[in-house]
Amino acid sequence: MNTDWMTYANCAGVNPDLFFPARGEPVAEAKAVCAGCQVRHQCLTYALTTREKFGIWGGLSERERRRIRQRWQPGGRIA
Repeated sequence: MNTDWMTYANCAGVNPDLFFPARGEPVAEAKAVCAGCQVRHQCLTYALTTREKFGIWGGLSERERRRIRQRWQPGGRIA
């Protein structure tokens, strides 16, 4: 899987701990970093494709990704 998009992510160079909070810790700051990211879609696609279980990816938490994963189809489309 091509991950060249990671170079352009807003989170590049940010402490990764921000995107992997402990259970119950706030995620608003991580989501704010993602909000204006030019590769947010690629990040979310990566997380859904690789079934990433932890962290904030593409501006979504584990719980939010789990909800859309139920409708996720190969090729990056949501049914």
